[in-house]
Amino acid sequence: MNLRRRLSVAAISVTALTTLATATATAAPRQEHHPGPRATGTASHEATRKAMDALVAAGNPGVTARVTDAGGPWKAAAGLGDIERETPRGADDHYRVASITKTFVATVVLQLEAEGKLDLDDTVGSWLPGVVEGNGHDGDRITIRQLLNHSSGIYDVNTDPEYARKIFTKDFLEHRYDTWTPAQMIAMAMRHEPHNAPGEGVLYSKTNFLLAGLIIEKATGRAYGDEIRRRIINPLHLRGTRVPGTATTLPRPSARGYDLLSGTPGSTLYDTTELNPSYAGAAGEMISNSADLNRFYSALLRGKLLPKRQLAEMTTTIPVHPDVPQVRFGLGLFSYQLSCGITVWGHTGSAPGSSSVVVTTSDGRHTLAANVNGDRNTYTLQLVEAEFCGA
Repeated sequence: MNLRRRLSVAAISVTALTTLATATATAAPRQEHHPGPRATGTASHEATRKAMDALVAAGNPGVTARVTDAGGPWKAAAGLGDIERETPRGADDHYRVASITKTFVATVVLQLEAEGKLDLDDTVGSWLPGVVEGNGHDGDRITIRQLLNHSSGIYDVNTDPEYARKIFTKDFLEHRYDTWTPAQMIAMAMRHEPHNAPGEGVLYSKTNFLLAGLIIEKATGRAYGDEIRRRIINPLHLRGTRVPGTATTLPRPSARGYDLLSGTPGSTLYDTTELNPSYAGAAGEMISNSADLNRFYSALLRGKLLPKRQLAEMTTTIPVHPDVPQVRFGLGLFSYQLSCGITVWGHTGSAPGSSSVVVTTSDGRHTLAANVNGDRNTYTLQLVEAEFCGA
């Protein structure tokens, strides 16, 4: 099952969420010996180890994961980072976090609200006049809040046939180095009718966060990536995190990324490591590693990045779909009620050859970040159930 094709790149599909909902399943790290994943840490996390092995057994090249909790840091890797060279996956790998970028963007928007530079109930049209219009779209009826919780109804550019062909099929190999602009992608979305009237439905849409990135630029006079670096990356010392713009390579250490590019199981697995991440922009271009993602989400939920009022806004949720009441959308953040009753907060991300998840408890004290360098049966959310519920 390919999550990206089921809903949109880096979105959580209803099928995957149903699988999650029904699944049964600061000391210095020390080296542990284990026949499965290569791990370091102070706790066993045996269920998480087994879930990592299962993802590799399902056909994914490799998995990397890191946990921070009361027992201290724990990290592990399983499978291969490079199929041709048969080199192992690394526990400290950098990877494309894709839609996890959305939480960074939403955090900046909420910081700007706290500073009085914008209001969540401002309309998109008041900030970006003439940008969201045509075929039933009306930016004067859509608020910034509705962008961030995906209730705007704005068409998802991921499902535009031209865009989808160039990114999600074998045509990607021809277009992988193309530079995309937010204006270009938003214009493609405007060629279609909205999914729903503003506030009257939910559609996970990349277009929402392309617009949020432009609003950040309009409100600050600086690119959204510059604001993320200034407000989040630098203060938290996230040395493995970057907003790459059009840079096509990953920093070291990192694994190769592999993707079927809309092929059926058993078809060719393509190396998709190098690509121009401008195709995702403010909706998903960032690169990070598990240690940095753990630090960011823990700091966010602990209130280190937002005042209480804005954090409350971020964690005010709406239902995603009646079939998956366990999952709800906040502002650039999702909540998940797991099978054991624990609620965690986080996001998933999917880019060609990369599938990621990061979640934390509401107090920010137990955090998991993980990545699979492939897209075959990539239910990274199974790792969440394993880590937090032991299932």
